[in-house]
Amino acid sequence: MAKTIGNPLSWVAQNIEASSDHISESVTHLGSDTVRELPHIQTLTIDDLFAALRAGYQDFLASRADAIFIALIYPIAGLVLFSLGSRMEMAPLLAPLMMGFALIGPVAAVGLYEISRRLEQGQDVHWLHAFGVFRAPSYGAILALGFYLTALFLVWMMTAHNLFMQTLGPETPASFSSFVTQTLTTPEGWTMIIVGTAVGGLFALIALAISVISFPLLLDRQVGVPVAVVTSIRVLRHNPMVILTWGAMVAGLLVLGAIPMLLGLIVVMPVLGHATWHLYRRAIA
Repeated sequence: MAKTIGNPLSWVAQNIEASSDHISESVTHLGSDTVRELPHIQTLTIDDLFAALRAGYQDFLASRADAIFIALIYPIAGLVLFSLGSRMEMAPLLAPLMMGFALIGPVAAVGLYEISRRLEQGQDVHWLHAFGVFRAPSYGAILALGFYLTALFLVWMMTAHNLFMQTLGPETPASFSSFVTQTLTTPEGWTMIIVGTAVGGLFALIALAISVISFPLLLDRQVGVPVAVVTSIRVLRHNPMVILTWGAMVAGLLVLGAIPMLLGLIVVMPVLGHATWHLYRRAIA
């Protein structure tokens, strides 16, 4: 007889309760690692990126993990953006906010890595299985790394705000259209665009280096944050052009998904999340 997941709320509660001791144990792996050697890095090609995307799309079709994004993440994101857009003093931060989403995207996709892991092992899949991340071998380290990426996102937002204050600020734009016009038709506006793009690219590179495969690694193995981050950086150093191309592909797909009122992200985010798991499998022996 096929196993069912039962009442969603009770299922989540039972798993969180069962995970409490495991979380406490995982916290001991935040700063020190018990592994004897770093994972072996594989050589990647551009074909591996497309293969990972294809596998990610197949996982998306095979699961309903996208329900998490439809039901929770994107309505909340839409409300936040609508609220910000209605306050003109926050208008200069709309673009940095949308760009910064890529910095914390790996945190939001952790549940999708768990879904792909279960599909890979031939296990049954329900979107609630995304909460299985609570019982990951290094869940405490996942929380810590997620905190670091969130802090990086907040630093980026403060940097973007300071850049606006130094160029087009400190006056609040009279309207959104006037802000766009001022940005595109004045030397100060173009300074903000050019410098902001360069600085934002640096933040994105840092986030890519430390998180390209670190979250899947933490989900898959009992290692700490240092090993996960160092391994992720080593993957970038060993395959610089391929990983940078991956970062560009992710950024491009996120932009395309965000254009139609964020609706495209309902498909783009799950596919990228699943694809990241498969890229991890190809990058680490």
